[in-house]
Amino acid sequence: MKFYNIIVLALVLINLVFANLIKKKCIVRNKPSNPSNGSIEDTDNNKPTDPANEAPNNGANDTTSDMNPYEIEHINTLDKYFAECTVLLRRNGDFPIGKKNKKIYLYGNGVRKTIKGGTGSGDVNSRSFDTIEQAFTKAGYEILTKDYLDEYDKIYEKAQTEFNDNLRKNSSGNFFAMMGAIMPEPDYDIPYEKEGDVAVFVLSRVSGEGSDRKPIKGDVYLTDTERKMVLDLAKGFKKFMLVLNTGGPVDLSGLEDVKNILVLSQLGVNTSKTLVDIITGDKYPSGKLATTWTKYEDYPTNENFGDNDDTDYKEGVYVGYRYFDSVNADVMYPFGFGLGYTDFEFDVKSAKLVGEKFEVSVSVKNIGKFKGKEVLELYLSKPGTTIDEPYQILVNFAKTKELKPNKKQTLKLSFKLSDFASYDEKTATYILDKGKYVVRVGNSSRNTKPCGIIKVASKVNVRKVANKLGKPEFKDFVPETKRKQEKLNGVKEFTLKTSSIKQETIDYDKKYEISEEVKALSNEEKAKLVIGAYKDGNESVIGNASITAAGAAGETARVADLKPVVMADGPAGLRLSKDYYIDESGAHGIGGFGQTKPPKDVEILHQYTTAIPIGTAIAQSWNRQFAELCGDIVGSEMEIFKIQLWLAPALNIHRSILCGRNFEYYSEDPFISGAFASSITQGVQKHNNTYVTIKHFAANNQETNRYFSSSNASERALREIYLKGFEIAVKEANPKAIMTSYNLINGVHTSESKELTSDILRNEFGFDGIVMTDWVIKMGGNNKYSGPIATNVVKATGDIYMPGSKSDYENILESLDNGDLSIEELEISASRIYNLAKELEI
Repeated sequence: MKFYNIIVLALVLINLVFANLIKKKCIVRNKPSNPSNGSIEDTDNNKPTDPANEAPNNGANDTTSDMNPYEIEHINTLDKYFAECTVLLRRNGDFPIGKKNKKIYLYGNGVRKTIKGGTGSGDVNSRSFDTIEQAFTKAGYEILTKDYLDEYDKIYEKAQTEFNDNLRKNSSGNFFAMMGAIMPEPDYDIPYEKEGDVAVFVLSRVSGEGSDRKPIKGDVYLTDTERKMVLDLAKGFKKFMLVLNTGGPVDLSGLEDVKNILVLSQLGVNTSKTLVDIITGDKYPSGKLATTWTKYEDYPTNENFGDNDDTDYKEGVYVGYRYFDSVNADVMYPFGFGLGYTDFEFDVKSAKLVGEKFEVSVSVKNIGKFKGKEVLELYLSKPGTTIDEPYQILVNFAKTKELKPNKKQTLKLSFKLSDFASYDEKTATYILDKGKYVVRVGNSSRNTKPCGIIKVASKVNVRKVANKLGKPEFKDFVPETKRKQEKLNGVKEFTLKTSSIKQETIDYDKKYEISEEVKALSNEEKAKLVIGAYKDGNESVIGNASITAAGAAGETARVADLKPVVMADGPAGLRLSKDYYIDESGAHGIGGFGQTKPPKDVEILHQYTTAIPIGTAIAQSWNRQFAELCGDIVGSEMEIFKIQLWLAPALNIHRSILCGRNFEYYSEDPFISGAFASSITQGVQKHNNTYVTIKHFAANNQETNRYFSSSNASERALREIYLKGFEIAVKEANPKAIMTSYNLINGVHTSESKELTSDILRNEFGFDGIVMTDWVIKMGGNNKYSGPIATNVVKATGDIYMPGSKSDYENILESLDNGDLSIEELEISASRIYNLAKELEI
């Protein structure tokens, strides 16, 4: 293992050297008339064809004349919606500033170090990306802080060099110890103007795969320098805005004097232009928070978050606003909150209950002076008669069209009661408790009006299942705070006809078909089908295992004349190598981790995809139409580059704001998570032979020792919070594939859990697609739990072990020989992979 780590570190350093050399010898080729991703042709030599994008990489100086038509179309289409992902937390009327004043003071690390998205598999290689400084310059602004920015660059580069040196020294060359490591923002002492007309401070934070955030200055907290500068600028400038170019919350306590705060988030390719548009008034913010933002000390203590072995989910179902609203905690910016440049009022017009479906009509009026859009959110408070319940849960939402001043629109919101039944562990049943259910509508979880009361005369059993996920050694948290009494006089009451809900009983004896073609294959061929088409070396480990598309994460094996199913990472777009070359063995990315240097005088080719907003930003739009459009763009580019499975969307829950990968995920709420995953899935899968892989199934809520950490949670918490979004996405959008998570649940690897994969996912949720592992590798170290093995994954009805290795392949064959794995179990999983590959050939 130590030798392997040294090799990886050496490869990283070599790649950095050759990445610079390659830029000097790029060969520009004409765009092909029939673009392809470099997929293997049906020829004897299997040589890949030309790429879809072959223009040179000109960085931030690119013009539209360098770009392919699809790049221009996709960026322009997304640009209409980017501002909907931004959230205005505070305003005093100073913004927008219009276009007359073309001088501006720009401060903060995000001016030149602007972040378009997080690190790791969520990063996407677009053709170019403008910083915020460049975007303001292109818009005709004179930047009055060049000296400050130049000095900051020097300090940052020195700090980064020292950080990298210490990281290499302390990690002993271990790549996985370095993966995702982020330098905290440094303090510094640079002179800056404290008075003037217009100033913007851009605070950036980045996080990523492999490492969690830390509650320290320079990460969750502002540095002393940042805090002092922000307060000075807010005091001295006539107009000042704090802009948060972050993928998740930062602690904003102590900034009460700052009157304009915008969560810009990380919006992909046009992040910086969007800020210019909002500052000038060409566009306006209309997003809402999908996760509560408050002081770090306000968040419920996750006692052993980041523990190497066990993380105990003692909070149970009280995650995010479910906790804050239930204990009536005073938070800074509640779930669902967000301002615009205008104001709205809403009025409940009517409500009705038909069967078990509740529907409310609400009028929304723009009562301000600017155009804008508003979001309405529908919440349900359950009675808690026999099971403790959160104060309220989100059950639907809707967003208006653009409304000019004094214009109004009526929105209709509805939900079915049975879709939000509670899980009773004692009876292993989803139930609707006896009592009164209060429905509320509002524009945040803390600003709602009761719009209906549904009386349930007796307990209703909705779905009878079985407890499947083990039991942790603790009891879930139950709030001691009593619910506040509210006046419900005049709120219309309805009585549920319990006969409108028919109880469902789950049968766990689902039969899986075996393909006759698979039966005719040799055992070796069957084994290859359930193991990824691995490479020797590091590329498979790091997610560059495909030889069909350069930089794609992996593919299925070439068995029985089947073409491979090619998989590419996400979720902020299609992740492929920007630079690559082709030889007789396939397409090879250049410049990434684990990618080797190209041969001398080889032709260097280029390919570009569109970076869409991070998952959290998409959810902040509260616009499912926009989410589907993002999926549509990804699906379109999958067609261009011949990618069949996109390893996205990712919909794990924002359990803790410290999770380094939260930016990929949507929300602290499972309904939001499932809804947006569904919309993106529908957008991708409307294209020909393009499918999603929703991930990470399930309870993947920390990056620390993610391969060997057990998420210990109650059956109720798992079903109502951590599995719910997947259930929604499966039932609503029928994703083709699902990826299991690295972690264990209650001591069992998710990929090895037949109860999770077969009983719950396939039998209860009705999923009939492919289940793959995340990219599992053999790792050393002293861990309480061992890693998963290929045989156990297949026995659990998993279909393919990724990225695969020779030892994984041999493990399958050995298990067949010794009886640990039956031929039927192998053939069932092999059949699903075989059938998918055959389907894609049509």
